Amino acid sequence: MGELDHGALFSGHRISGGDNLVIPARNALCSRKYKPVDYKHLYELAAEAKMASAKTQLKIKKTEQVSETSKEQRLLKQHRQVWWQEHKRLSESRQKAEGEMKTFLDEESHKNNFFFDLRDLEQKLSKERDTYQINALVPVWQLKEDLKLKLAKMQHYLSKESCQKPKINSVEVLQQIKFMKKQQKAILEGLILESLALERELEEYKENALVHSSEEKNGLFLEFPPELVSLECSYPDLKTLVIDEYQELASGYWAKLQEIDQQLEALSRNSDWKEEDQWVFQTVINQYPSDLQRRRTLYLDMLQRYLPHKSRQELVVHEKAWDHYHSVRNQRRVLLLNWAQARKAFVLRAVATAAEAAAAHEADVLLADSRQKQLEICADLKAKVLQWKAQQEEAAKLEAAVAARRKEKEDERERLQREQETVRRAQDKEKLKKYWAEKELKWQEQEERDLQHLEELRKLMAEQAAKDRERVQFRRALLEKRLLEKKELALLQARQEEEKEKRLEVLRQQVAVVAKLDPARAVADTVASKARLGIGTNDEFELQQPLFRLHTYSEEQVFSDPRLRVELALREAGLHKTLYAREVLSKLPPPKLPRRDMESTAFSVEHLSSEGQRSIRGLVWPTVCKP
Repeated sequence: MGELDHGALFSGHRISGGDNLVIPARNALCSRKYKPVDYKHLYELAAEAKMASAKTQLKIKKTEQVSETSKEQRLLKQHRQVWWQEHKRLSESRQKAEGEMKTFLDEESHKNNFFFDLRDLEQKLSKERDTYQINALVPVWQLKEDLKLKLAKMQHYLSKESCQKPKINSVEVLQQIKFMKKQQKAILEGLILESLALERELEEYKENALVHSSEEKNGLFLEFPPELVSLECSYPDLKTLVIDEYQELASGYWAKLQEIDQQLEALSRNSDWKEEDQWVFQTVINQYPSDLQRRRTLYLDMLQRYLPHKSRQELVVHEKAWDHYHSVRNQRRVLLLNWAQARKAFVLRAVATAAEAAAAHEADVLLADSRQKQLEICADLKAKVLQWKAQQEEAAKLEAAVAARRKEKEDERERLQREQETVRRAQDKEKLKKYWAEKELKWQEQEERDLQHLEELRKLMAEQAAKDRERVQFRRALLEKRLLEKKELALLQARQEEEKEKRLEVLRQQVAVVAKLDPARAVADTVASKARLGIGTNDEFELQQPLFRLHTYSEEQVFSDPRLRVELALREAGLHKTLYAREVLSKLPPPKLPRRDMESTAFSVEHLSSEGQRSIRGLVWPTVCKP
């Protein structure tokens, strides 16, 4: 009665219906079966989970930012190396040019008064620069220093280190700043106007220079060399022939030059880039030497930084167009060099031919009687001129063929690069296929070895199962015998208990007490319920007292067995299921030899093999030693 609930005594009916489910929930506040929900703790757990998720996302973002930053730093480091090399080269070129200019001025200043004017202009510009610095920059620096000093005094006062407040007229300071801004704005506008005037003047000089260069170019091709004009030839036909050949040669080169100029003009017209963007593009590409690794990646990255309004596709298209333009410019330069060489060779050949003609004419005058010889000489000279013409035409064809072969060689090089890339990718695919084939072969070999090992294990397990069946049958017979003995003993004990109960019942009947009827005791508090409420109990409850007393082995006693330690070592090495582990564990003796009555006498020793003896001795082996 002490451990029963009062509700179980007086409510024997079952609660049915959905409405009656409210009663246990309402009574659960006073019951020990239900615990109140700690929503505050749940909110804290949810907040911790959200905080951990936010920290993880922050770590991922930081990792991505660090990766992007490191990549950007590597690119900037490579750009910085190229910039320093270019800065060093430009500094050396500037020093060299300034040295050459100074040397030239020092040498030529005594010959012409124009160089004295240049020196006077340099001194004048230096004085103007110093005057500008005194009138425009020095007041700004002074105002800046005054403002810094006043700001330092105010900060010193605000930090409560000084009790005296500085006197600062903010209106006067603002007026000074506004006046300085207006003055600087006016100076900058004047400088901008002067720079625009200088730019227009330079453009005019550039146009005049281009006009003069075009006129010189036309004169270089269309005008006759003074050597040919002043050429003295005894035969008028020969001079006319030489002039005609020169005109034909110049016309051929002029036509080629016009064709190349038309190509350059067409490329310039097709480009929709601004002049400033083209200058930036060309300058950035020229900064990176051709033998630099990852040159194209570096200058494309730098172009995207300098020209953010241009996409990468536009940069690549303009790069191809610029390469084509550069190639055509090289062709034009080679053509001009070839023309200069051909013109010089033609003049030398014409002078030599005129000298030969003069010598032949003198010989004709001396040998007037040999007219036939004179005709042969003229024919020979004409043949030489024609031969030279054929040679010039052949040379022009060879030059065109060389240019075509160069272009073809460049195309072939690009095609070979594409083919090499294709071959490399194919080789990588073949290597990958070979690797997976070797991997598959190794897997097959490993599977065959595992199957063979499994077959061996199955054979050993079959042999062990046969031996175990014999042992099980013997043990089953012993167990049946023991159960029969136990059963007989239990019957004997039951009879003794029955007789004892009969004697005790007789004693109880002799000393029985007749109790009075007390209905109030059925609804009164029991001793156990009072103890739960703390009524009538003065002894403190020991929470740390164990519920049961344990009679078993300690950890030190279990691990003192060497067989257990060896088995754990074999298990950690993954060898506990091998024949080697069985052989080692069977040879390890226990720390204390078993008693004689624990040994099995089912089989005689002379009829058993060594493995069978080990199996029988294994019957008393602790279970912890089995793999």
